[in-house]
Amino acid sequence: MGTFETITADVDSHVGTITINRPDKRNALSTTVLAEVRQVLEEWRDDADVQAVIFTGAGEKAFVAGADISQLEHYDLAYGLAGTMQRLFNLIEEFPKPTLAAINGVAMGGGLELAMSCDIRIAAENAKVGLPETTLGVLPGAGGTQRLSRLVGKGRAVEMILTSRVLSATEALDYGLVTEVHPQDGLLAGAQATVKKILGKGPLATQLAKLVITNGAETDQRTGLLLERLAQTLLYTTDDKAEGAAAFLAKRPPNFQGK
Repeated sequence: MGTFETITADVDSHVGTITINRPDKRNALSTTVLAEVRQVLEEWRDDADVQAVIFTGAGEKAFVAGADISQLEHYDLAYGLAGTMQRLFNLIEEFPKPTLAAINGVAMGGGLELAMSCDIRIAAENAKVGLPETTLGVLPGAGGTQRLSRLVGKGRAVEMILTSRVLSATEALDYGLVTEVHPQDGLLAGAQATVKKILGKGPLATQLAKLVITNGAETDQRTGLLLERLAQTLLYTTDDKAEGAAAFLAKRPPNFQGK
């Protein structure tokens, strides 16, 4: 993979890490950042060597401070309807491989929306998260109004968005917006440990579990249970299911092949 202007993209031990690399701009999301992240994800989608993706920001101050406000004055009706950022975050949410946001500092606006599109969010102790768009006369338009309410509940989401409330890492943990808080110097190790746990499970099972959870949350329980049953039925036919059962009975680690 070539070099990029605004991000770095590395793969180690089957884990891809995308780092937003604009520390002088607090890693703000410019149109170039969005295009480069999309390019990497499209390459990694079908790359068997990449089995999970971690997102983080360069430096210790910001994960992603938000959209690049210097570009806001150029946003217009056509830009809004194009929904470039929203569509990228939809791609992340629907990505077939597990995704994790390692929030290493401030995550505001589009930064929090990026993190919320990931499957799992963990934070450094100095992290601060919020959706302050109403202070600029706009609203969280890259999934914030929808994903926040689904993660923390409608009441808390309304209060956070209308007041532009910023949460500390411990408050975000209490809200259920993140699942772990680590010291700054242990954040990436914590992210890698979580991903390693996931990669030790059946890859088909984790992929289908993600699909059922994501899509089941958007429908009624009866339909969600049907999705669950059909996914489980598919897994019953796989070599991985047979290997998982055999390994459990033999009291040995499973050797899943994704088949």
